[in-house]
Amino acid sequence: MRLAVLASGSGTILDAMLEDGLPIDLVVVDRPCGAMDVADRHDVAFRMVERPSFGRDFDRFGYTEEITKVLVAADIDLVVMAGFGTIFDSPIYDSFEGRILNTHPALLPSFPGWHAVRDALAFGVKITGCTVHVATLAVDAGPILAQAAVTVADDDTEETLHERIKVVERRLYIDTIRSILDRGYVLAPAVTPSESTPQENA
Repeated sequence: MRLAVLASGSGTILDAMLEDGLPIDLVVVDRPCGAMDVADRHDVAFRMVERPSFGRDFDRFGYTEEITKVLVAADIDLVVMAGFGTIFDSPIYDSFEGRILNTHPALLPSFPGWHAVRDALAFGVKITGCTVHVATLAVDAGPILAQAAVTVADDDTEETLHERIKVVERRLYIDTIRSILDRGYVLAPAVTPSESTPQENA
């Protein structure tokens, strides 16, 4: 499977993936960022499809089409989000349905959305964690692939808890991606009745 990573920030997750030996074929960024330097240092091809606007005039659908064309042209099979800063519209999910991965700093379906760590602390949970899931057009709503728990300390702040979650999240993400690459698919294909093994008559 040909693997692409989408990144926008410092590239720490990307760097961890490459240091661990994941065979990344392409890195795509939406703005100048540290992830480009990480890709260059590891001799991995990267493309910047720069987001033209962060205002109300942003054409999310058109921009998503641009990113999708880059991925399709590179014969990508699996798309991995690694801190990518732009939410996509439908074209990428139409082309890569069930083959886009993302992580979330909570145990979904609890605490979806942008402020998962803050929300978990405000709710008073004693255990939170992280989730690797299939990304869909509905944010944080796709099939869950893997989860790991993180204990909340009495003196945790949003920042300290999030940093501990990130350490666990990074390892879980890499292990999940490697497992997918090894087996060759994200979700097990559904078996139709005609494909199932017929049972003998009693």
